[in-house]
Amino acid sequence: MEIGTRGTRWSRRTWAAAAAAALLGALLTPAGAAAAPATGVGRESRPVYSYEDAVRESVWVDTGLDTDADGRTDRVAVDIIRPHEPALRGRKIPVIMDASPYYSCCGRGNESQRKTYDENGAPAGFPLYYDNYFVPRGYAFVAVDLAGTNRSDGCVDVGGRSDIQSAKAVIDWLGGRAPAYSSRTGTDRVRAGWTTGATGMIGKSYDGTIANGVAATGVRGLKTIVPIAAISSWYDYYFQQGAPLYGSGPDWLSNYVESPAARTRCGAVQRSLIDGAPRSGDTTPLWTGRDYVHDARKVRASVFAVHGTQDLNVRAKHLGQWWDALADAGVERKIWLSTTGHVDPFDFRRATWVTTLHRWFDHYLLGYDNGIDRAPMADIERAPDQWSTDRSWPPRATAPVALRPANGTAPGVGTLGRTRAPAGATETFTDDPRLNEEDWAAAVDSPTAAQAGFITRPLGRALRLAGSPKVTVTAASSTATAHLSAVLVDLGPDTIRDYGAAGEGITTLDDRTCWGPGTAVDSSCYRETAADTTEVDHTVLSRGWADLGTHADPDRGRPLVPGTPYTLTIDLAASDHVVPAGHRLALIIGGTDRGLVDPPSTTPALTLDLAGTTATLPLVGGAGAFDRATAGPAPTYSAPREPRPSGVAVPRLTPPIPGDHNR
Repeated sequence: MEIGTRGTRWSRRTWAAAAAAALLGALLTPAGAAAAPATGVGRESRPVYSYEDAVRESVWVDTGLDTDADGRTDRVAVDIIRPHEPALRGRKIPVIMDASPYYSCCGRGNESQRKTYDENGAPAGFPLYYDNYFVPRGYAFVAVDLAGTNRSDGCVDVGGRSDIQSAKAVIDWLGGRAPAYSSRTGTDRVRAGWTTGATGMIGKSYDGTIANGVAATGVRGLKTIVPIAAISSWYDYYFQQGAPLYGSGPDWLSNYVESPAARTRCGAVQRSLIDGAPRSGDTTPLWTGRDYVHDARKVRASVFAVHGTQDLNVRAKHLGQWWDALADAGVERKIWLSTTGHVDPFDFRRATWVTTLHRWFDHYLLGYDNGIDRAPMADIERAPDQWSTDRSWPPRATAPVALRPANGTAPGVGTLGRTRAPAGATETFTDDPRLNEEDWAAAVDSPTAAQAGFITRPLGRALRLAGSPKVTVTAASSTATAHLSAVLVDLGPDTIRDYGAAGEGITTLDDRTCWGPGTAVDSSCYRETAADTTEVDHTVLSRGWADLGTHADPDRGRPLVPGTPYTLTIDLAASDHVVPAGHRLALIIGGTDRGLVDPPSTTPALTLDLAGTTATLPLVGGAGAFDRATAGPAPTYSAPREPRPSGVAVPRLTPPIPGDHNR
């Protein structure tokens, strides 16, 4: 029975017997056969090596930086587990790497696992399943402590040069281009003669962000990255076009993840994070130095990106802009889009994920021609645990379609179609920081003072949106400051993952499944999960925010002249959503989206110029698809008989931690 089969429980004795049999078979093959590229869709690496007898070691790689200003270059701690048999036979193996700031402060995965060490300081327990599953299959797993965390020197600079160099230097060491040592302060050098140098980086959230940043350096030896719910531009984690998304900056996060020793020596770096990231929302050199999208053209590695379309921590705008930039650069890509929040695919589609990841690493790190590069590019979750695939993403039939808001029969309740509103048509609302997108959507059919809603007629055919929408708004404010929110909503009943709940769309169960061999201090068995669903009468499918003061320059805000109309374009989060026949599509424009964007310093009334406002949506089938969906007799739209909440919880008002849901 293949390891990882749902519900399978593996004892150490059972695993040892299976591994021994597989190893015997491997030893009887011709020398060098295991290292040769495999061909054929069915070929894969097999668990033929002993996990219990694997080499477990630590080295300290010199980054070449002195971020803590102690007069010596920083060394980052690198904990390694690799099968011992290949080196005995003169074979070299590839590396799977997860570089993280969370190995000691916070833990990794749904069960918040931390690194553990034996009485001699040697690595004993590696978080997550990567070591258990891949080491027996002929890979090394390398867990890097970013500078300033756990057993590493230096300082955390939140996505900056120190963070990225922490991991890049390790790849250079694996490729023979950087020094490493057997201890934190010693002079005994260590070489990585056991590896081919071919490296794949993987990680969720902050860890995946580091993978993005390292790939954007173009470092040699990095063959692939698997960024999960990852940041692509740190400015866009804390702000969106001048609008602050959280009430704190990168200095808080740096202090949160740093080791106690680093906190005592990294005051200068902390101060630079405060000074370089003003709460004005203006773009500064600190932010441009942490924008990996700008350097997508340097990426040599293939990219397997995974993101939740309802991720309100690392919002899907990060995925959209990174994906588009990689496409422009001609990077080989694959994508999974779930309807969860900030959740790892190991916790929402476990068996399929491990199988797919296995094939991905076999192809890009071992050179196996297993067909993964010819498989559909995109896996999209349509409903809880229901998936579809696309040969490319967005599908080739996708085209931008301009939809126009217009006045309706009641104030604030307008229409949405392809006809431009007449000159002089307006809608007015007043920012109410007590309300959020769920409040707006629930009240979209009623005149309200806090939003302007524009709604299509009930659709006669399903309409699919795939990609990153944009909304251009022309608005005048009654005060010198104003924030705008643009939200797309599917109006109609559905059962969705409860992405606003504590599990962000999953429930953790008591049963465990095992994904490789383990030891007494490193189990391969993890708690199973199930979809956490809720009944809703509307679904927010994409959202975005901006400070109206950035109308002339997205990098710098200016005070508004009250009563003067300004035009700006708001980038919305990437999405892939089908609005079913019988549902309606709504565009809502409001002010402060409580819990998702901070309010401005004033409470403005805003007047929208409808003729100057457009939603540009990536629709599969283009304008023709929209026309067909809204042509002919309108189907009956049945509103809920009794008022009911959407069922999605209000976002948590907590300091931002990339990786929280259990990191």
